Amino acid sequence: MTTQVSSAQDVVKTYLETLHQAMIEVPGQAIDEAVAALRHARAKDATVVFAGNGGSASTASHFAADLAKNTVHPVQGRFRTVCLSDNIALFSAWSNDEGYENGFLEGVRTHLRPIDVFVALSGSGNSENILRAARYARELGCVVIGLTGFNGGQLRSIASINLTVPAATIEEAEDGHLILNHAFCTAIRHLDQSGVPA
Repeated sequence: MTTQVSSAQDVVKTYLETLHQAMIEVPGQAIDEAVAALRHARAKDATVVFAGNGGSASTASHFAADLAKNTVHPVQGRFRTVCLSDNIALFSAWSNDEGYENGFLEGVRTHLRPIDVFVALSGSGNSENILRAARYARELGCVVIGLTGFNGGQLRSIASINLTVPAATIEEAEDGHLILNHAFCTAIRHLDQSGVPA
């Protein structure tokens, strides 16, 4: 007896359906809170600092770029963004001297002030270098927006605002985070154009 192998088209269709289901399970209240926290940071001229490992490093960089460029408004102004994952020289220097688990911690110690927002991306929610940076940010008084996958891991309980994409695979989790990036920028533009105060 032979097992029927699905076509690539079938696999992709199933993947997209699963991703769609995961996205609609992201709590709407957390989405509102995250967008409000970002807009409030911009209104205070605060900085939004991002960090992530691996694929999440790319998403962190992408999110920082989109938020800075695609939301410019003549009245509301511009977002100040920094992506710690972008400076590989500094990240690797800290990681080499202080341990990989402290690479982002040293970055947030440099950049974060209590009025700032830290956006922490971790597919598993258990990346130690992200967890240490997020704990420091919370202790400092910053809003921490956590983007995670699966069940949220440890970051779920550390973040002020938790956005868990309950995906079954890391690919779906990372896709979900990129979708949230684009959706948040779209929502911010819409709210700004509608005159909704930050």
